[in-house]
Amino acid sequence: MQLTQYTDYTLRTLIFLGLNPERRCTITEISDAFNINRNHLVKVVHQLSTSGWILTVRGKNGGMTLNMPPEEINIAAVVRDTEPHMDLLECFDMATNNCCIAPVCKLRGVLYEARKAFMGVIERYSLADVLENREMLAPLLYIPSGPESVIEKPQ
Repeated sequence: MQLTQYTDYTLRTLIFLGLNPERRCTITEISDAFNINRNHLVKVVHQLSTSGWILTVRGKNGGMTLNMPPEEINIAAVVRDTEPHMDLLECFDMATNNCCIAPVCKLRGVLYEARKAFMGVIERYSLADVLENREMLAPLLYIPSGPESVIEKPQ
């Protein structure tokens, strides 16, 4: 099973914002920190804002922040919000299923159970849990770990 790149970028954006609670961050900052396509990130940020996970402000001093404390952002809820269906096999969607053994196949039940277990595990975690190692995450994203720290990204 693999989450989409869209969900990956969504989670990375939330991590970046969670590491910067005291200020607004920009799409360019996040794109540069993770070396990901800015245009993809624009779409991610739009959905995060529309879904209420983040607040955005346009203009010269604009940017984005989390819309709630990291403890209130459940990882499974974010994944459910960004993954369109979590169909592991074609037969998970009866409207598009063309598999001839689907009516008697036991594999579908096994993978349904696996998906349920996966979601059950991530249901137990919040963004705050993912940010517990801030002192190790921040330098990798060129985020100062204290008010006097300045970390410059190499050119």
